[in-house]
Amino acid sequence: MRGRLLCVVLLTAASLCLIQAAPTQPTSMPAEEPTVLRLWESDAPGAQGSAPADIPTLTVFRPAQEKMNGAAVVVCPGGGYGVLAAHENRPIAEWLNSIGITSFVLKYRLGPRYHHPVMMEDVNRAIRTVRARAKDWAIDPNRIGIIGFSAGGHLASTAVTHFGAGTTDAPDPVERVSSRPDFGMLIYPVITMTDPFAHRGSRKNLLGDEPAQELIDFMSSEKQVTDQTPPCFLVHTSTDAAVPLQNSLMFVDAMEKHHVPVELHVFDHGPHGIGLGGTDPELSQWPGLCAMWMAHHGWLKRSDLAPQK
Repeated sequence: MRGRLLCVVLLTAASLCLIQAAPTQPTSMPAEEPTVLRLWESDAPGAQGSAPADIPTLTVFRPAQEKMNGAAVVVCPGGGYGVLAAHENRPIAEWLNSIGITSFVLKYRLGPRYHHPVMMEDVNRAIRTVRARAKDWAIDPNRIGIIGFSAGGHLASTAVTHFGAGTTDAPDPVERVSSRPDFGMLIYPVITMTDPFAHRGSRKNLLGDEPAQELIDFMSSEKQVTDQTPPCFLVHTSTDAAVPLQNSLMFVDAMEKHHVPVELHVFDHGPHGIGLGGTDPELSQWPGLCAMWMAHHGWLKRSDLAPQK
């Protein structure tokens, strides 16, 4: 990777107009109140109790019926695998609703109470649940993506690198379908579990105090990319003091080596945890750029990005 220039973004007046055509912040509330469903009807695998912290769920946010376009995205909030960040939860779901995407916020189990492979089981089950019940939500089972932020970005990167085709004769119909997302969006993600660029708090909560090197490598997503990894979109800032930019650079490098489509946007300012970008006129452009990337690949239509009336 040394000496490689991976991304330079120049925003001309014309390109800014195109970006602004795609909503970057929620412009309306969902058409109906979100509903919460358990990922497993009974106890989840490895459950240590029956408290809310032991029950992984999906909260379903559906766009207005006239805007619904058949695409779906599972949302993984960040929080170092120890909490779930509120600003990477409902606001993200509502932004996705504003461009017609049905969104599913994942409440996954957290450390230090839980460790790997529980989080991976939760995210794989989330993708399978959305795909298995696609007809219930008027979703195209071939247009299901995942978005994650910070440690949630690591969980999303786990979903795009550790997935299974499903077990055709499983008694549970959810387990019969693939857990592979069709696309991934990794926003200031934790990627590596390997020093010196690992986010150590996330690693401790995910893998425990003294994980074996084999496990560290297995959960370092830059080492798990293959030619079956789906296309991904990444955002990072070069001044991120919590999760170094090198996390995204290593993942992009691996994607390029395996000839998997990838797009990376690096902003030259901004702290960790920017969410949708807030009021910053540059950082708040990333949702529009992301929406255009989705449209470019056919998961959305250009008409989905028209300004709200």
